[in-house]
Amino acid sequence: MLPHFPGMNPYLENPDLWTEVHFGLIGGLARFLNGIITPKYRAAVEKRVYQDALLVGIPDVAIATRRAEPASPSVTRIQTAVPASEPIQVAVPMLEEVTERFLEIREVGTGTVVTVVEVLSPKNKRPGEGQTQYDRKRQALLSSSANLVEIDLLRTGEPKPMLGGVPSDYRILVSRADERPAASLYAFNLRDRIPRFPVPLKPSDEEPVVDLEAILNQVYTEAALALAIAYDQPPVPPLPEEDQRWLQTLISSEPGSRE
Repeated sequence: MLPHFPGMNPYLENPDLWTEVHFGLIGGLARFLNGIITPKYRAAVEKRVYQDALLVGIPDVAIATRRAEPASPSVTRIQTAVPASEPIQVAVPMLEEVTERFLEIREVGTGTVVTVVEVLSPKNKRPGEGQTQYDRKRQALLSSSANLVEIDLLRTGEPKPMLGGVPSDYRILVSRADERPAASLYAFNLRDRIPRFPVPLKPSDEEPVVDLEAILNQVYTEAALALAIAYDQPPVPPLPEEDQRWLQTLISSEPGSRE
């Protein structure tokens, strides 16, 4: 269970763990919201599926290279090109099916989508089909009558476009349909608490406030992620040197630290 982070745990950003974290966050947000917004609304888990190019490792293959035969003193031979070294193993892009989950808050009875809640994944922030698909949907939402809540807990990749704001490690964007183009940005860094934020519904409705840190901690516990993290190693992706020193101090000061 160590260490106790003041806000975001950077080890959870590891691509090997993020799929579990993302799945848990979407489920946790749905359970929390449905405990408040029903019976007028319902938070439903939806998904988008697309094909994206992925670099897949090529298994080792024994490749024989022809050797030049020694020349006979009595025979003149034509010199042929012979590979000077063993071939280099490379990777080629292969298509994989990607499933990304998000929340739609719908009005019960009419089925109208009132709010969409997205938790960004690495593919949404780097060039490729995942980014293209997400950016297209994002722009459509920002041009619609639905609210958008966009949660970015990943330091890697390009932040989603917006005018204004400040540089930060993490971001939560709350875009109310009736206030666009204005929106509320909750920007925070590794050493900051994760801010609580409201989830907009229709303008006349009270907005539930989400404690994302509590939901993230619940995901961490329920998925036993402590057993999958090596806190004696630097996180992936790596931190800036100053933040890494701070992290090392934090970990070393925890009771039961491995240091």
